Amino acid sequence: MMPWPYPDHNPFHRDDQPLDGDLRLAALVAQRLSIDWTTRRQQISVSVQNRVVILTGMVADQETRRAAAELAWDVPGVFDVCNAMTLFSGGRGRR
Repeated sequence: MMPWPYPDHNPFHRDDQPLDGDLRLAALVAQRLSIDWTTRRQQISVSVQNRVVILTGMVADQETRRAAAELAWDVPGVFDVCNAMTLFSGGRGRR
């Protein structure tokens, strides 16, 4: 019987190889967004491809959209940020 691995255990990862940089950046950006009071209660998804952070989801206002992008830019190792978030319509028919 094989025991369950620890959650952070990756059986394919060798100690002499660094963890995937894009995965690490995505985790750092998501953590930063979840801590900041402006963005922590928003519906923001984070993905990273070749050090480019892609932010998607819906946010309450333009200020929150801007803050999320700035927080992503502040993470060391980020090459670029693609801000693809949209604003809640608020029931008034605008975006």
